[in-house]
Amino acid sequence: MFTGSDSRWMAQALQLADRGLYSASPNPRVGCVLVVDDELVGSGWHQRTGAPHAEVYALREAGNKARGATAYVTLEPCSHHGKTPPCADALIAAGVARVVVAVQDPNPKVAGAGIAKLSAAGITVECGLMEMIARDLNIGFISRMTRGTPWVRSKIAMSLDGRSALANGASKWITGEASRRDVQHWRARSCAVLTGIDTVLADDARLNVRDIETERQPLRVVLDSQLRMPITARMLQSGGVLIYTAIDDAGKMRTLEESGATIIMLPDGSGQIDLPAMLHDLAQRGCNEVLLEAGSTLNGAMLRAGLVDELVLYVAPQLLGDRARGMVQLGELTALDQSANLKWQDMRQVGDDLRITAKVQNV
Repeated sequence: MFTGSDSRWMAQALQLADRGLYSASPNPRVGCVLVVDDELVGSGWHQRTGAPHAEVYALREAGNKARGATAYVTLEPCSHHGKTPPCADALIAAGVARVVVAVQDPNPKVAGAGIAKLSAAGITVECGLMEMIARDLNIGFISRMTRGTPWVRSKIAMSLDGRSALANGASKWITGEASRRDVQHWRARSCAVLTGIDTVLADDARLNVRDIETERQPLRVVLDSQLRMPITARMLQSGGVLIYTAIDDAGKMRTLEESGATIIMLPDGSGQIDLPAMLHDLAQRGCNEVLLEAGSTLNGAMLRAGLVDELVLYVAPQLLGDRARGMVQLGELTALDQSANLKWQDMRQVGDDLRITAKVQNV
């Protein structure tokens, strides 16, 4: 069904979509190229919410040359009126003859309607070219649309023997400067960075994006069941902080809100924060990807609850010994089938460390 030329042009559309890695959220990352007689006549990518979609930029560049063209689009063209008009209508009006789509839009407002509208207008539509690459590029958007929760990555820096800190809590720095710089890219592509109050109290972490260019900072999210967040925390100085708590303390809430934080009560009935409800709330706020940067307690709680989708592990070439703190607290396992199983995705050297990414299969 697809030719080598089709693959080459879709690959170019995917490269364009990747330019929105840090800026398109909460919208999907989308690229589009328009081709006539195997020559490029227009291209575009979705840059940010409220800006034109990728198809619109490509059509503007092509002008009258779009008539009879093939459009390669990494995500099904929209068919509904949102902040911008439907892209399916724009492609029809431009006289495009064929549309090749990488993946169908999981948004219930579209979900095949764009393809149906194009087909009804007499345009040849083919779907599924380089689908897995396109899905991975928008893994968080697809998760939010289909599960109602963001895609959650847990970033953990550890020694070769799986230790994340010494027994006294010291952990700066297990991994090297190159790994710490690499983490900035994971933060920049995430809609939110999630941590626990113990990490804030121990490190006074800012959890913002540094050292790389980005148009936006991720929302900083703190799980603080007893509202122990100090108003002097560096995180609060730059705004964009969301705190989930389990207690109704009007005085503490007012003080933190005056410091610029947003407070949400989500108790689970046992004095802790309702973790699944927290992720659903983040999805309602438009969060596609969440980067979990926390200690072993919260990492373990999220894993045990089945709420972590992927691990990003930075492994340093050192051993910290059996008295050092582990990377996650999973409790005592009495059978191997109780373990958390992973599927390796990627392994590469970053500076002197190894970076391993793995998807969580079951908990």
